[in-house]
Amino acid sequence: MTELLSLNSESATNRLVLLHGWGADASDLLPFGKLLTEGLKDHFDIVSLSAPQTHPSGSGRQWYPLYPHEWEQVPNAVIDLEKRLNNLCFKNIPLKKTLLFGFSQGGAMALEIATRIRFKGVFALSSYPHPEWKPVKEMPPIFLCHGNMDQVVPRFASQKTFDILLKNGVNSELFFFDGGHEITNDLVEYCRGKIKKEFLS
Repeated sequence: MTELLSLNSESATNRLVLLHGWGADASDLLPFGKLLTEGLKDHFDIVSLSAPQTHPSGSGRQWYPLYPHEWEQVPNAVIDLEKRLNNLCFKNIPLKKTLLFGFSQGGAMALEIATRIRFKGVFALSSYPHPEWKPVKEMPPIFLCHGNMDQVVPRFASQKTFDILLKNGVNSELFFFDGGHEITNDLVEYCRGKIKKEFLS
């Protein structure tokens, strides 16, 4: 299994880490990472991680089993991901200069890991909160994005996440776009705009 794919820039001062959805792999979000960072004045390293478990279909990966849901596997999956992130060679660019993007199941994992690692910012796309998920005060800014017509993970899931974040005083935003369980041009433009406005010097 390819554990990760990366696109490195000699002059990078920031990093993008990508966590794919259920049944995809590390190659899935790389084009999205390229689109997000193209033409920005600050250069980014892009790292896309593959989930550790094989998807039940035999192709693709999963962070933990989803059908049926095996929520009891989530804590170990989060600990494993935290170790992997801490073990990556982040010599020049620390985690606090890293933006984390997760899609669907990867977004749920991003929300979990954001309670343990202080990233620069976290984007959870078309995602959901795990049943036992509890935000902490010292979390990075969280940006939630969801398609209005998502038939896989209903938009209510991101609304629920947003309500929990607000209740816990976490800096967060919620963006709904026209689309389903997908990454659209509108979503790319929103995320690029946020990166430029909030995170670039």
